[in-house]
Amino acid sequence: MSKSLIIKLLKRIILNYSVIYFTGLKCEQLTQPASVNVQPGQRLTISCQVSYSVNSYWTSWIKQPAGKALEWIGEAYRSSRNYKGSLKNKFSISTDSSSNTVTLNGQNMQPEDSAVYYCARVSE
Repeated sequence: MSKSLIIKLLKRIILNYSVIYFTGLKCEQLTQPASVNVQPGQRLTISCQVSYSVNSYWTSWIKQPAGKALEWIGEAYRSSRNYKGSLKNKFSISTDSSSNTVTLNGQNMQPEDSAVYYCARVSE
């Protein structure tokens, strides 16, 4: 991931377990669990409940392994999805408009996949 893209992502999110995005006078809240434990070989599921309509904005998932840089995983908007090429077979993102939830699913998780995973609303 390029340095400029990381800077853009950092401007879009506040690195916290509950990520808040500010747009002018409006504040969007994205809430995800503080921690999730997965055994090697198992699936990962992390849900991010948001205060906006998932049919109105792109929502990204980003991961940060300990001591390493942020890495963009992918994004979802309505039925559209975009993924980082090297991660598209590892992760999938689903949305539920009835609960305004964006879920990250990972398969065959391994110790090297240990990271802090963030959800973030993409700016307009």
